[in-house]
Amino acid sequence: MFDTLSDKLQGALGDLRKKGTLDEESISRAMREIRLALLEADVNFTVVRDFVARVREKALGEDILKSLTPGQQVVKVVHDELTQLMGEGESGLAFGKFTVILLAGLQGSGKTTTAAKLALHLRKEGRKPGLIAADLQRPAAIDQLEQLGKQIQVPVFRTDTTDAVEATRSGLARAREEGLDTVIVDTAGRLQIDEELMDELARVRDEAKPTNVLLVLDAMTGQEAVNVAEAFHERIAFDGVVLSKLDGDARGGAALSVKAITGKPIKFASTGEKVDALEVFHPDRMASRILGMGDVLTLIERAEAAADAEESADFEQQLAKGQFTFDDFLKAYKMLRRMGPLQGILKMIPGMKEQIGDVEVDDSQLGRVEAIVLSMTPQERRSPIVIDGKRRLRVARGSGTTVEQVNQLLEARKQMEKMMKQMGRGKMPGLPGLPTQQAPAPSLSAGRKSGVKRKKKRAKR
Repeated sequence: MFDTLSDKLQGALGDLRKKGTLDEESISRAMREIRLALLEADVNFTVVRDFVARVREKALGEDILKSLTPGQQVVKVVHDELTQLMGEGESGLAFGKFTVILLAGLQGSGKTTTAAKLALHLRKEGRKPGLIAADLQRPAAIDQLEQLGKQIQVPVFRTDTTDAVEATRSGLARAREEGLDTVIVDTAGRLQIDEELMDELARVRDEAKPTNVLLVLDAMTGQEAVNVAEAFHERIAFDGVVLSKLDGDARGGAALSVKAITGKPIKFASTGEKVDALEVFHPDRMASRILGMGDVLTLIERAEAAADAEESADFEQQLAKGQFTFDDFLKAYKMLRRMGPLQGILKMIPGMKEQIGDVEVDDSQLGRVEAIVLSMTPQERRSPIVIDGKRRLRVARGSGTTVEQVNQLLEARKQMEKMMKQMGRGKMPGLPGLPTQQAPAPSLSAGRKSGVKRKKKRAKR
């Protein structure tokens, strides 16, 4: 969602990063570009005006202008202000012995799917959640919630009543009887101007006595999401926001405006259609992503969630041995797929955006690689050295690829194994072309010298 904004902000700050000294004119020029970038991202005008004023004031401070790296200091100011704009620190949910979470929002904002995603997230956190179907306006809402409940193995409580308050009361009683400690109430989608439905929502809130009231906002609605949040806050005081569809191609104005306008933090963000695509919202990490600094902490968390303890132990053993077979590749591939779309993962690696630019990473390419590996025999996967020319031809035919693509994969495996041997010996390889202290990169002249030595040895023989 933030790709366009990210590119423009990085462009506005790019010249400042390179400069050894800053003056008022260069800062003013950068501030104009930042203002335009935020307005084009559909950020609320008042929010943009205040944001730029704060950044400008700090950027012109003597401590920054006299520092050794003033350009980098300005980037830090922008990062800190973006973090503050979206809400400093992580804002978690409140829990009690029996926790009730009420979801509210507009029609089509994704409340029902969000309810299931949140239930799965809480179950992974060790809680015992249940879902209450209180959306009696949309015909398929209850069926959808039941299907999602079966998928994530979380109970769904439904009734035949047409009264949302009664459905909520019944669901709460049954959840307590079954020994659950958390329930999520999925309410009907509504327009903020629909007085009747807003009154119903207020009655459901009074019945449920929720520990948390979360407003589900469609991030793709842009600045309009802020107007929606204000209207809901007047009728039911919500505690926080869940941004849905953050993986869409909208401009991101909602994420940068809602906290500043309503004073309520963004607690979660939905980053995909799958039921496990829900993340705790970290303002500082999101600010880093927007400014192209990556998001290593989220990347580590996703990797830990995707790999179970047994897989991690096996990988550590292989790393110690310096071995990487195609069986290991299949395990790593499955773990990578559980982490989410490859394009999103790469963007979390600092500096990777500059490396890949606007190139679209096709996840289907990994599927092709998987097909090649699955076309190998168990022996070939364990010991790739036995794959000769005839075997390569057979593997290519079996996977619907070419011999050249098979050769490329075999060579990539060799490089991976070589890297793992270095890591196993405590020698971390650097980026291509950048020598490390432990393992200096060989120069071209060194390669030529070694080639000359080999020729002399062959001549002696």
